[in-house]
Amino acid sequence: MAELKPGLEGTATLTVDEAHTAPRIGSGRVHVLATPVMINLMEAAALDAAEHLLPEGHQSLGTRIDVSHVAATPVGMAVRATAVVTRVDGKRITFRVAAHDERDLIGEGTHERVVVDVARFDARANEKAQAVARKTR
Repeated sequence: MAELKPGLEGTATLTVDEAHTAPRIGSGRVHVLATPVMINLMEAAALDAAEHLLPEGHQSLGTRIDVSHVAATPVGMAVRATAVVTRVDGKRITFRVAAHDERDLIGEGTHERVVVDVARFDARANEKAQAVARKTR
């Protein structure tokens, strides 16, 4: 994790199709890029910036996102999200994120991820699921 440092950058792109619109996602009725899809693209950009530098058996999980969605993007238009690492504090990584379509800035904000040991994380999640399953029997 020593290679994780401020300034690392990542990107993610997509061309908006009907599957990415608010009615399809369930977040509205207007046929433009849905906010949850924009956020997902921002998270993908953050993964592109940092995930390849994590130790074997580790991955990052999103824990916080604070973004604005300021402009609509119609079906057929390309969108590019960027993420720049602004802080690394132990296992926490903070990013400045933004998304642009072919014409405008459409969203921006901050995103935080935490690095986890996948095996330990999976064990805790499975233990939680088993506890709930035992309760419902």
